[in-house]
Amino acid sequence: MSRFSDVLARLQATIEARKGADAASSYTAKLLAGGAPLAAKKFGEEAIETALASVQSDPDAIAAESADLIYHWLVLLAACGVSLDAVAAKLEAREGRSGIDEKASRPAS
Repeated sequence: MSRFSDVLARLQATIEARKGADAASSYTAKLLAGGAPLAAKKFGEEAIETALASVQSDPDAIAAESADLIYHWLVLLAACGVSLDAVAAKLEAREGRSGIDEKASRPAS
């Protein structure tokens, strides 16, 4: 297992452990208590901050904002009841396919 996947697994376990914890003592518990709307808002903010750091070509800021983005993405998944296994299944289903072909096969929304 890579260093990234090890860290990701530990972070996911920590987020799961914070479900139902006191929101006054845990930022993660506070986000989870706010449900998908709060988690999505924070995720969106971090996505913008990551994009801005990228435009500024600051590798350290990109790494820091990416870490925040991934944390908030995992919290959003937890708030929505979506597992990393479900995400992995979607990625696996797309392996070996052109992104253009894969997107064209999706139902129109």
